[in-house]
Amino acid sequence: MAISFDDFQKVDIRVGTIVGVDPFPEARKPAYKLKIDFGPEIGVKKSSAQVTKHYTPDTLMGRQVAAVVNFPPRQIGPFMSEVLTLGFPDAGGEVVLLGVDHNVPNGGRMY
Repeated sequence: MAISFDDFQKVDIRVGTIVGVDPFPEARKPAYKLKIDFGPEIGVKKSSAQVTKHYTPDTLMGRQVAAVVNFPPRQIGPFMSEVLTLGFPDAGGEVVLLGVDHNVPNGGRMY
């Protein structure tokens, strides 16, 4: 199904830096609670991410990731996820995060 460019522009995808990683033992599937800094305009937002297969808290801290910042918050168990962190499935269906290969300013919008 084709969409218009205007439809695509409605999805606000921004880059941010992970500044906090906590375990999320209450999640149905193994996950972390992330705090992501999207710069002064958006601030720090929370996200639940099922990325425990390929990432540890140490490898996530300071990493820049892409996320949809204009979806409504979503309750995931006892945690309110404010942004959707983006990734692709590997051959086994595990999440590989979408990121950048050079540091860019937090809050930059994808285009």
